[in-house]
Amino acid sequence: MTTGTETRGGEPAPSSARYPAPRPVPEHPPSDAGAPSASSDLGEAVTFARDLSAALSRVLLGTPDPVTTAVLAALSGSHLLIEDVPGVGKTVLARALATALGTELARVQGHPDLLPSDITGVTVYSPDDGTWEFRPGPVFAHVVLLDEMNRTPPRTQSALLEAMEEQQVSADGESWPLPRPHLVIGTQNPVEQLGTFPLVESQLDRFGLSTSIGYPPPEVEARLVLHSGGRYALDVLTPVADAASWGRVIAATEQVHVEAAVADYAVSLVRATRSAGTVRLGASPRAAISLLRSAQAHAVLSGRGYVTPQDVQAVAVACLSHRLVTDDGDGSGLVARIVAGTPAPTT
Repeated sequence: MTTGTETRGGEPAPSSARYPAPRPVPEHPPSDAGAPSASSDLGEAVTFARDLSAALSRVLLGTPDPVTTAVLAALSGSHLLIEDVPGVGKTVLARALATALGTELARVQGHPDLLPSDITGVTVYSPDDGTWEFRPGPVFAHVVLLDEMNRTPPRTQSALLEAMEEQQVSADGESWPLPRPHLVIGTQNPVEQLGTFPLVESQLDRFGLSTSIGYPPPEVEARLVLHSGGRYALDVLTPVADAASWGRVIAATEQVHVEAAVADYAVSLVRATRSAGTVRLGASPRAAISLLRSAQAHAVLSGRGYVTPQDVQAVAVACLSHRLVTDDGDGSGLVARIVAGTPAPTT
């Protein structure tokens, strides 16, 4: 297990943002939206979301979409995939998220010789008492970063399948639970393909959200080279929560009200990915669950105790695009077209 950071640099990022700006907090939800869970729990979740977003924004400058996606992953208890070129801040974002959450980051550098036991742990023999002892690996941290995940062979990638889905590790006929909450962040470089192993569909489907960071605007890049933001801001970043409060926020987010019509709308978007013209593999039922959980998190970030169709639309690309296999490789564009062409319910 190693530690490290990345810096940022390059050309301007697109000016359009994936997520709309949070709307003002209404005094009361619509009369047909049902009552939210305990107001104190919702209030804690809203404060947590906004404090976490502010903390990450001080580190990752000029790119609000990946910050929002990271916050949604923390609120919903989802795993996060970051796909981008080297040096734009993927590791910095992961370290900032772990620091702001008040937890340690276990970082594993992906490489072709990495073994499954290097991630999950290993059982060793103790000659003193003649017993076997399991020594936990880095996956037993609250936040785990597998950097350059696609440089690890499929056998090693598969070591995370059980951990990401069932929150446990099995070895030698025994199972050990992972700490809660548990967040896996995977990064991969989409350009450099030498010595890489594509992530299999079952691995991609376990990531609830995906994002890319992109190059910063020129004025932001100038601030970075003058030691503003990035790893320099990371050095002075302070936690806004701890593991216990993070767990309470995830539980509160799960209780955000979802109308049946909104749930049906989310399912219709997922089902549409399975029959679109260029798709060879559509989104799974697990994706539909993740889409609605992320929409609940987006509602919390917007200060609401109920989900709207706009929440579902806002997170659809981040939740679904990385799960699709298409002929043209444009999962994001396909999801955007499906959202644009699917009627949304009125609430």
